[in-house]
Amino acid sequence: MKADRLLSALMLLQAHGRLSTRELAERLEISRRTAHRDMEALCAAGIPLVALRGAQGGWDLEKGWRTKVPGLDEAELSALFMAQPSALGDRRLTAAATRAFDKLMAAMPGPMRIQAASIRARLHIDPTGWWPSQQDLSQLAIVQEAIGRDARLSFTYTRPDGEAGPRTVDPYGIVCKQTIWYLVAHTQKGMRTYRLSRIADAVILATQFKRPPNFDLSAYWKKSLTSIEEQRQHFYATLALAAEAAESVSRWCKVTPVTNHPRGNGIPADWVIYKVAFEKKSQAHFVTLGLGPRARALAPQDLCDEIDADIAQIKNTGKG
Repeated sequence: MKADRLLSALMLLQAHGRLSTRELAERLEISRRTAHRDMEALCAAGIPLVALRGAQGGWDLEKGWRTKVPGLDEAELSALFMAQPSALGDRRLTAAATRAFDKLMAAMPGPMRIQAASIRARLHIDPTGWWPSQQDLSQLAIVQEAIGRDARLSFTYTRPDGEAGPRTVDPYGIVCKQTIWYLVAHTQKGMRTYRLSRIADAVILATQFKRPPNFDLSAYWKKSLTSIEEQRQHFYATLALAAEAAESVSRWCKVTPVTNHPRGNGIPADWVIYKVAFEKKSQAHFVTLGLGPRARALAPQDLCDEIDADIAQIKNTGKG
């Protein structure tokens, strides 16, 4: 742990130049006394540090001294720094990834460091939605360790319906999909996927498992997504939509134009009739009602009746 901290301090000095003991302590989240001892340890290890006193003083490396980093071509450099740490979607993971990027930046030659900084400055990834949800990733480190050791993992898992129960699995890998983290594992009933934020009380067991030598995490994930999509139940509604409404709905639902459905009275000529696949009727109800005058439900009849009843209630409330 200390060696990692000493390397972090060294990389900070290379990246930012002169830093005071207070600044080092704040960046490394340690006490000033510990930061001072770390600087003394670096000096004892032969690192050419200079201690400057006074208001503008601090710790600095002798001019021209740098650690080395393997050369990267322009394409490799661009690809690496387009992968912003913030895309991880978790504060602690982002902080750790940022420290790793800072270490790499510090070890780069001057021209390459300037180019890398320029790339990073021109891209910002905001992984949060307009209504962000908090993920509990407190078990991530334990799960990662179990995967790295090929050790069985025991934990309590809470299903979407709220029911919680014990699980013992062979953890094969972790997948992050749009900032949501999942554990892919083998169980007595076959392969399963667990949302990491629903895992609690994870314990690494002494028993190891034999990981299949030909297991491809990426290929498995793609195949499982296809299977999930095939098994997912849909609620289909027929809607007449204005152009902007159709564009909005198509962002989260599958829409298919319908040419043989009666248009009905009062539907504008430039509207298009679509068959829309919702997850359930309540979603179809909510979305259609939310689109207001830009959408009209045509089928099924019970959905149309419920929406008409809500519209009538809204009008009556407004009159009161």
